[in-house]
Amino acid sequence: MVETEELSDKSVNLPWAYFRLSPFPQIAIRVMQMVNKDDVPLDRVATLIAADPAFASEILTIANSPLYAPRVPAMSILQAVSRLGTRHIQGLCLTVAVRAYLGQTINHPTMKGVWHHNLACAMIAEQLAVASFMDKDLAYTAGVMHDIGRLAMAVIKPKQYAALLDNHVGPAGSILEAEWALFGFDHCEAGQQLIASWKLPHDFDASVAHHHVSVESTQSWEVADLVCVSCHLADAAGFTAFPGCEPALFDDIQNKIPQEARGRFHPDLESLSGDIAAKIRAVEGA
Repeated sequence: MVETEELSDKSVNLPWAYFRLSPFPQIAIRVMQMVNKDDVPLDRVATLIAADPAFASEILTIANSPLYAPRVPAMSILQAVSRLGTRHIQGLCLTVAVRAYLGQTINHPTMKGVWHHNLACAMIAEQLAVASFMDKDLAYTAGVMHDIGRLAMAVIKPKQYAALLDNHVGPAGSILEAEWALFGFDHCEAGQQLIASWKLPHDFDASVAHHHVSVESTQSWEVADLVCVSCHLADAAGFTAFPGCEPALFDDIQNKIPQEARGRFHPDLESLSGDIAAKIRAVEGA
């Protein structure tokens, strides 16, 4: 299990004002805060999303895309929320918000790679959660959240960070030291700061802070462990966060998954890679 008891507090005094971090889409933050409460009415969530027509339009487009293959298109946000559920809409809102947050930087090939890695991790986490009989919507949202600090870095210093990613070679976690040299903090610490700043549930802290920490045991399989393994699987499947990333072997990563869940997951790397690629195309085509 990934250690979650002692989260790093180095991010407490990060100089955000100096970097003039662009504001994250507030609609997504408010949806995440609202859905975290028990028994939130569907119409309240739908009304909040519908208040931003452009955002609502993107949510509807993805909800009606081949990713979900609806027999009957959802004609309103309320219909989409009713069909997918508030917990899944939470992750979908976050997906749309992350894409909007990256803005024009997503057109840079390296930044698109970061975006694809983030999506792949979320989609794999959702599938692993189903195989593990865990909350798939929480897993998906945690997967989208896991690299939120990296996305912030891409917004703060797009050219410098893209150059860092383009030139760095090594295992996924080795990028942290290079980020420290450029920013004075790494993307895991940046993600923790954002969660605190946005007053989001602490459920995501461990996934954001420890997704580069090795999962030591499959006996206690939690969401943070699942996201960590999903991050490594995304790399192995070809969706690396930087071009020079040296992913672990698929078989080695599989050994970090509980045996019963492993039997319900993709049997080989080709199957996983093809499935995730098709789902990313569905989101990008929406």
